Amino acid sequence: MTGTPRSLDQETFNRLRRLYLIALGAIAISLIASQLIIRKYLNDQENDSRLVNVAGRQRMLSQKLSKEVLQLAEATRQAEIISLSDTIQNTLTLWESANQALQAGDENFGFTAENSPVVEEMFSEINPHFENAVQAAQNFLLLKSENSSDTTSIALEVSAVQNNAKNFLVKMDEIVNQYDFEAKEKVNSLRRLELLITLFTMLVLVGEFLIIFWPSAKAMKQSIHELMDAEKKAIQMAKNADLLSQSKEKTVRELRALSQAMDQVLLFARITPEGYITHMGEKFSRLYKYHNFNINAKISDVLSTQENEKNTIDRIIAENKKAGWEGELKTSSRTGEDIWLDVSMTPFNSDEDKQELILICLDITKRKEVMEEVERLTKESFEEKMQQQKIVSRQIIENQENEQNRIAKDIHDGIGQMLTGLKYLLESVDPSDPEKAEIKIIKLKELTSNIIKGVRTATFNLTPPELKDYGIVPALTELTQELSKLTGKEIVLFNKSDFNQRLDSLVEINLYRITQEAINNAIKYAESTHIIVTVSHSQNLLSIIVDDNGKGFDKAKLKSKPDEEGGMGLTFMKERVKYINGRLFINSSINEGTKVTLNVPLA
Repeated sequence: MTGTPRSLDQETFNRLRRLYLIALGAIAISLIASQLIIRKYLNDQENDSRLVNVAGRQRMLSQKLSKEVLQLAEATRQAEIISLSDTIQNTLTLWESANQALQAGDENFGFTAENSPVVEEMFSEINPHFENAVQAAQNFLLLKSENSSDTTSIALEVSAVQNNAKNFLVKMDEIVNQYDFEAKEKVNSLRRLELLITLFTMLVLVGEFLIIFWPSAKAMKQSIHELMDAEKKAIQMAKNADLLSQSKEKTVRELRALSQAMDQVLLFARITPEGYITHMGEKFSRLYKYHNFNINAKISDVLSTQENEKNTIDRIIAENKKAGWEGELKTSSRTGEDIWLDVSMTPFNSDEDKQELILICLDITKRKEVMEEVERLTKESFEEKMQQQKIVSRQIIENQENEQNRIAKDIHDGIGQMLTGLKYLLESVDPSDPEKAEIKIIKLKELTSNIIKGVRTATFNLTPPELKDYGIVPALTELTQELSKLTGKEIVLFNKSDFNQRLDSLVEINLYRITQEAINNAIKYAESTHIIVTVSHSQNLLSIIVDDNGKGFDKAKLKSKPDEEGGMGLTFMKERVKYINGRLFINSSINEGTKVTLNVPLA
């Protein structure tokens, strides 16, 4: 694994484990093998010792048989003969069973007969002597039991027993010696095998040292260095962990405080995807007066008592339990009060890996009430504006009619009468009376001049030609000069920044009319004697200021809205300023004059 010390690597441990298992297995096998061999040798030794013991008994029994046969041959008393006969018969039985056991084995003697070919060959040589001796002893016992007086036959049988027993004894000594020889050979083989096992064990130990212990010692040494370094790092990490633990405890405390705050301050709840409550905040419970609710209660039952609202809440949860939802909900408390909630529903997985939904709500009932009130007021304001607009429209129409009547009256009463007078004066000229004709011609010139002046005044009031041809500054210059001549007041225009740009025609006409209205107000209502019109501009702003030395007025009494009694001039000015995206400022004090400032953006 990357970043793990080499001696502690899992692959290294696996390799060392396999080597240890192999080495320990080899040692275990050698130990077990040596134990098995030793046990087999001990068993063989025990078996061989029993064989030698039984073979030695055969020698003893053969000698005993010879001795007892001689004793029986010399016995004369019947009781002695019977006793010796039983003894010989018992000796024969033991001798035969032992001889059989030496060749075929016998559990009664506690050994098995695993004779070598040499021993078997010896038994094949000794068996005839054994059988002849046994047969001769049986014949001898038969003769003695019959109290036979045939001493020759008895002597022959006794001689046969003696000779065969003697030969048996000689052969049995050879067999015993062979048994001893073979036992020694087994001991020598065991010594050689033990030596091999010892050498194998030593090789295994040396191999373990070279392959396992020495590399392991080196690896352990390296591991110790790495562990020492790791210890230093661990100490540092422990210090860092302590700091992290303190930070964690602090964070946990903050989270607990936040959780408590959420419960007490926010409308906070947790529900299952099916809409059942798992947790409800304190403020939520207080708002809906639902303190002792069942933990398995449905959130729709808590939030509303009306069936249609419950169905809406259940539908929103069912359709948005995976993606979440945000929106407004109308709910109702148990007392029947309408409560509006701004709901944020977010899915998350809890510690038990169970999906839940977090509800964070805001009580927007008051906001809804305010919005409804705003809508109501907006509607009223709209209706009021419409009413004001009707008044403005009526006043505009009336002013247009008044203006048309004034123009018609000026033309009829002024220009019309002068033209009528001109007509009558022309008709009264008598060429035959030169003196009177000259006087009338002078009057005609004066009357014609007045007519021309009246036409120019009427035309000027309608649309100044300078505005269309040269722009706002020349038009205002002409306006101030004409009004100054007509009214006899000191009206001066001052182009402070030498503004000479052309603007949009609608902007220019509105600037002209607003300035014209401000000058006319100063002339008609302020009773001013001096009026100064100042034009200045910057890169993005054009400013026109109309300043008079009139009687001024109280701004608190200024009509902000038009009505049937008037106030249309200021309204027209504001409407025109709004139309060209400008701003209008009016500053006035009683007996200190009035200052009207008009600002219009150039860009």
